[in-house]
Amino acid sequence: MAQLQGGKVDISLIQTSARNNLINLLEKCPGKKAIVWDNSLAGPVGLVAQYTILREHMVTKMYPLRPTSLPETDVDHIIFISRPKLHLMDYIAQNVRTDIKTKSGSKKQYHLFFVPKKVYCAWNDLNTMECLENLSVNFFLSIPMLYQWRYPKEYTIENDPTYLYQTAQAIIYLQNLYGPIPRIWGKGTAAKQVWDLVMRLQREKNNTDESKSHQQSCIDEIILIDRSVDLITPLATQLTYEGLIDEIFGINNSTASFPIDNFLTSEERVSESLSEDKKQFILNSADKLYADIRDRNFNAVGAYLSKQAKAISAQLENTQEKSVQEMKLYVQRLPQILAKKKQLATHTAIAECIKEVTDSYDFLDTLQAEQEFLNCIEVDKPSPYIEEMIAQNKPLIKVLRLMCMQCIASSGLKLKVLETYKRELVQVYGLEVLLAISKLEKVGLLKLQSSTRQYTVLRKALRLTMEDTSEVNPTDISYVHSIYAPLSIRLAEQVTRNGGLKQLQDVLGLLPGPTLDESPVVSTNVANNPDTPTVVLVFFIGGCTFAEISALRFLSQQEDSNVEFVVATTKIINGTTFLKSIIEN
Repeated sequence: MAQLQGGKVDISLIQTSARNNLINLLEKCPGKKAIVWDNSLAGPVGLVAQYTILREHMVTKMYPLRPTSLPETDVDHIIFISRPKLHLMDYIAQNVRTDIKTKSGSKKQYHLFFVPKKVYCAWNDLNTMECLENLSVNFFLSIPMLYQWRYPKEYTIENDPTYLYQTAQAIIYLQNLYGPIPRIWGKGTAAKQVWDLVMRLQREKNNTDESKSHQQSCIDEIILIDRSVDLITPLATQLTYEGLIDEIFGINNSTASFPIDNFLTSEERVSESLSEDKKQFILNSADKLYADIRDRNFNAVGAYLSKQAKAISAQLENTQEKSVQEMKLYVQRLPQILAKKKQLATHTAIAECIKEVTDSYDFLDTLQAEQEFLNCIEVDKPSPYIEEMIAQNKPLIKVLRLMCMQCIASSGLKLKVLETYKRELVQVYGLEVLLAISKLEKVGLLKLQSSTRQYTVLRKALRLTMEDTSEVNPTDISYVHSIYAPLSIRLAEQVTRNGGLKQLQDVLGLLPGPTLDESPVVSTNVANNPDTPTVVLVFFIGGCTFAEISALRFLSQQEDSNVEFVVATTKIINGTTFLKSIIEN
């Protein structure tokens, strides 16, 4: 938890609050307990309550939620922790009914914890399956920060307003922990709707005491960014160390898995018969080396790791001609040195895994095509590279990712270009591809070209593409994509450095949705020391990438910056997971 407590905002309060909420619910079920997890929640909840903590509260078994019978368990309570989804209610009802039939005479009790809230349709579905008489559904985990929403599918395609409500609840949850936020900036339709909901819910509650309403917040401003305002950034390949890990291997709940061969010596490869082909690591700032390199462009990582390796080697080898006192200090520091050496070996192996991909022709050719689109080079005609990918039957998601990027960079595709792509996609991937294209059109990732070239104007006005940017010693946030500065972070930079978005009125009109600029709470931070950094909460509605987080960290570390950023998001995404969440059922 130590890595969560470094800044002005103590992020560990969220973890502690969520853990206490879960523990309080567990304590309402005295005796031995088994937890049956909805797979998508096991990871997020695991971040706030590790198994050792659950075991202290009599949780003896844990199982994934599946449409099969539960294993034999000698417990007093079986607790289901699930999202309020109808197909999951079917699984739970099947589990309960089967368990009761096979273990007749058992006094076992069944409970359901909903995350993030109890939903009527899910409750009603259980009722119609005659499951409620055996299942207690009196509890739910009201911890919106644990739940990851699939935007824009739920919001745009399925017209599900629950997404906005839970996002508003998350902001209220943060304000309850840290105090009312005195300043709000935002851009986009979802940002406006969420903030209106926040204000309405707070008015309806109408039970805020005077002490809390005048409480000084440790967060000075909040910036709400609707993902639909900047659809191009998640499509661009992230080129930071952490971003590439997510792009290639995927980071889920601070954990990533890599091919195990890269972490074995030659002797181990020959002698050991391994049951698993993956090596799993937890990636967070508790690992000091990871904290140092996570935000660097990957081209700068190799030299940094080499420098660290030389320093550690020098420390281990330089033991001659030391006095007794110096040797005593050296022995005391030896465990730390060896721990650093182990971290270095791990990240060197991970970097080698990444390099195998980034050195491939496919990766380099795709990156070149992306950078041409981002620079508006030949975006008005069918891309030979995209057509070649289709002809070679490359993964559909990679083809669609480049198509969507070209579409946004050209402010829509010409009718002839779009029809050409559709025809070629159907010929290779089948008619089902039209359903995916239809969903992308609803979201706005694929569309016909408009008369106004929004991206072209934005690219120049906001300096979205930068030439000759140093990747090793960067001076601009564009280093996270080598040439492209995330539009969302350019807006955050404008707010924090120039005091707002007023200077960008003409440009903001090219972005979808309204602009927010409000002060709902009288600031009590006026008397603060000017040397104290301003704390800005950047809340991405619809997900953000690791590259965007790295860019915000870069801004806060500049000499002329007096801002500390805190990032909140409905989901961590990359181009692949972003598109999959839209097109897959």
